[in-house]
Amino acid sequence: MITNTELEQKGNQYPNHIVSYEKNIDTLHFRTENGVVLQLTIVRDSILRFRYATNCNFENDFSYAVSKYAKTGYNYLDIKETKDIYIITTSKVICRIFKSNLKVKLFDAVDNTLICQDEIGFHWEESYEYGGNIVKMSKVSHDGESYYGLGDKADHLNLKGKRFENWVSDSFAYGKYTDPLYKSIPFYTGLHHGRSYGVFFDNTFRSNFDFSHERKNVTSFWAVGGEMNYYFIYGPKMNDVVSKYTDLTGKPHQLPPMWTLGYHQCKWSYYPEAKVKEITSTFRALQIPCDAIYLDIDYMEGFRCFTWNKEYFPDPKRMVKELADDGFKTIVIIDPGIKIDPEYAIFKEGLDNDYFCRRADGPHMKGKVWPGQCVFPDYTNKDVRAWWADLFKELVEDIGVKGVWNDMNEPAIMEVPNKTFPDDVRHDYDGNPCSHRKAHNIYGMQMARATYQGLKKFAYPKRPFVITRAAYAGTQRYSSTWTGDNVATWEHLWIANVQAQRMALSGFSFVGSDIGGFAEQPNGELFTRWIQLGVFHPFCRTHSSGDHGDQEPWMFGDEVTDIVRAFIELRYQLLPYLYSAFWQYLDEGIPILKSLVLFDQDDIQTHYRTDEFIYGNDILVCPILEPNSKGRRMYIPRGNWYNHWTNALVKGGREIWVDADLDTMPIFVKEGTIIPKYPIQQYVGEREFDEITLEVRYKLGKEQSLLFDDAHDGYDYTKGRYILSKFKLTGKANELIINQHTTGTFTTPYTRFKLKFIGIPFEMSKIEIDNVEINIETLERSKITQELIVDKTFTEIHMR
Repeated sequence: MITNTELEQKGNQYPNHIVSYEKNIDTLHFRTENGVVLQLTIVRDSILRFRYATNCNFENDFSYAVSKYAKTGYNYLDIKETKDIYIITTSKVICRIFKSNLKVKLFDAVDNTLICQDEIGFHWEESYEYGGNIVKMSKVSHDGESYYGLGDKADHLNLKGKRFENWVSDSFAYGKYTDPLYKSIPFYTGLHHGRSYGVFFDNTFRSNFDFSHERKNVTSFWAVGGEMNYYFIYGPKMNDVVSKYTDLTGKPHQLPPMWTLGYHQCKWSYYPEAKVKEITSTFRALQIPCDAIYLDIDYMEGFRCFTWNKEYFPDPKRMVKELADDGFKTIVIIDPGIKIDPEYAIFKEGLDNDYFCRRADGPHMKGKVWPGQCVFPDYTNKDVRAWWADLFKELVEDIGVKGVWNDMNEPAIMEVPNKTFPDDVRHDYDGNPCSHRKAHNIYGMQMARATYQGLKKFAYPKRPFVITRAAYAGTQRYSSTWTGDNVATWEHLWIANVQAQRMALSGFSFVGSDIGGFAEQPNGELFTRWIQLGVFHPFCRTHSSGDHGDQEPWMFGDEVTDIVRAFIELRYQLLPYLYSAFWQYLDEGIPILKSLVLFDQDDIQTHYRTDEFIYGNDILVCPILEPNSKGRRMYIPRGNWYNHWTNALVKGGREIWVDADLDTMPIFVKEGTIIPKYPIQQYVGEREFDEITLEVRYKLGKEQSLLFDDAHDGYDYTKGRYILSKFKLTGKANELIINQHTTGTFTTPYTRFKLKFIGIPFEMSKIEIDNVEINIETLERSKITQELIVDKTFTEIHMR
């Protein structure tokens, strides 16, 4: 007879003392008396992986986040055992594991400085509702420590004192502090005493991070299932932490086509064809540069994916070609919901092959989205991804669509309280069957992956272009992204700025916001200020719901149109600079946008700055975030900077007032840098030009810059057919020397550089190019600039 029906509620449980240790090449196992195992893997000299099992057994080691191309290996490893601790030493990090409780302390291997240490450390709680464990980790928060990252959070850039949840969520019209949002990137960077480290918690269950919110000197993270599985990444520079994390989770698989870096126009929805043509022809008539036009859900027949509404778009192939002839690439939306309709071929094919998600007891997962009742592909199944990829043949290869925009892929479901799948939905998870509790955060990522595979296949030999709303760590390998359904308010302009910076800090640089706001309607001033910010985001697209009015650049009067045109033109002039920054992002994992703390972590004044950021390596940008502003106060980082508008030199390391009426915004350029610029085009590739400009800003000292170029599309650059020019500037009191070193085999269409010198403090009397003196009278002169046209192949210019 059973007399006690109560479960034994054990609460938090902890490892006790270590009873055994073994080493297998790069992996160490520490086993405790109560069955906890710590698996420590030395991934690189500066990256350690910590995995904990509570019953002596680990799950199958599988991750959607970690790239198979991630760098591994180390050049030094030493393991010592004392009475109380194990000491694992690489060339970068010392890890001490305490025998009594499995706690960890991490030190800099060079000078023994403490970097990171467990507080309670690993602990767990049995989940009586679902089974398995709630896994937890707590670490000491050091005095003055700051935290950054976590991807898409609408909050202050510095996470200190706050708590966040990672659960990919459809968050229409979210606000400041709304959490969670559309993306789950469980990676943060800690910074204290001039040293930086990163923690990537690779667990796809619903997770939380607490940065000294509940307890002042404790930072903790936990998940409601799965393993305690995290990577410790040591810098000590933030740039190194972020670039190593980006390498671990994957850099984009290829450069974006340059046209994707132009200006894009979108609305829910442009239809019929006549309306699309009206929009595109107005761009050309007003000479506002634009490279892409988007078709939202109304282009489909009854919102059925991979179909066309023949009333609105009777001949899509002809329309797409005509748009392309006018320089517009066509981007279409594709959602995951497949309408339940026996006459719909894609539904029938998916049904026949059992490609749709099922509930725990077997029925298909059904939910209402735009087409009505839908079923949903299980993108965690490789066969489903291959099928989905092949569905793009007609859109991309036959009709000529150049990009695909994945929306509603959190997945978002209408008219249910949690706005997504129930927990009991089952997924294949690439041979690791699980519930939606585990697969939810990666569902959108795997849809983007399948879409990417389709576009790569059918766009070949051109590069694919995918945009996704939902993402998990590593999604940057396949797709660009935007920050979801924002609102036309000044608060959301601030949010867009911090979101883009935070995503870049989290390894995902190809990001932008819905310029002007998706919901509601901006006035001309807000739209102008948003464009001014948006042209300095890697992804630059205006998008709106259309419910509150039109949101094209010419809808706010001539003054706004002229200002907007000028800033979009500046975007197009700076395309070679942005393209070169993308090359560095792919090559080295260096973020395209850099928060001031990433740019100069040693300056304590940068640790709580949110507004200012560095675009690429050399351009300082600070948006105007309040109405009726004639300027603002902003922080200028250490060093000297030239005002973009006046070329006046400003000393950094201080906060200053900067004038900025509606037609300007604060933009500064680092001294000593060489900024490449194109002539203005209405779209990328509109015309070939024989000359590009290099803006050379004088510096007393040395500085390096680069220019990357290739065919702007295709894969020839992977075979060495690119040109990488590295410029070294050396400025002396009465001399300026510019050296150029080039690699690669690509021949650019331009043959000359126009060098525009800014801020040279001496009167030039002699110029030598590759040891040949030229006539000084050929210079075009002004008080603050001087211009010189040279062959692009020069190796040294010497001016005195």
